[in-house]
Amino acid sequence: MMEIRPIRSESDYRSALGEIDQLMTAAADTPEGERLDVLVTLVEAYEAKHFPLDLPDPIEAIKFRMEQLDLTPKDLTPMIGRQNRVYEVLSRKRPLTLKMIWRLHDQLGIPAECLIRPTGTPQTA
Repeated sequence: MMEIRPIRSESDYRSALGEIDQLMTAAADTPEGERLDVLVTLVEAYEAKHFPLDLPDPIEAIKFRMEQLDLTPKDLTPMIGRQNRVYEVLSRKRPLTLKMIWRLHDQLGIPAECLIRPTGTPQTA
């Protein structure tokens, strides 16, 4: 049943996406769930090669995730520290520390590769 082929064309890619869509509710420890995992891996590899994306600025990524999850700066205090520190980080006045990066990655699912990138320079008035 597994017979999965590499994704070599736009047609293969679209076909894999369609199959992934059908398998999205498959349980992990089933043949369908395993097929889903393999197809997702193949699609990710194809997309990385054909649609490379630059990682966003770390602060923009944090703000985007906050918007997605309807979070306020106060919600970031467990990951960044006191509220004034959260505002300093969000305004680019304080850099992210490794501890902050790992907490943001772990608790908000922001890719660590994105968070370790240098941030843009602070905006001056």
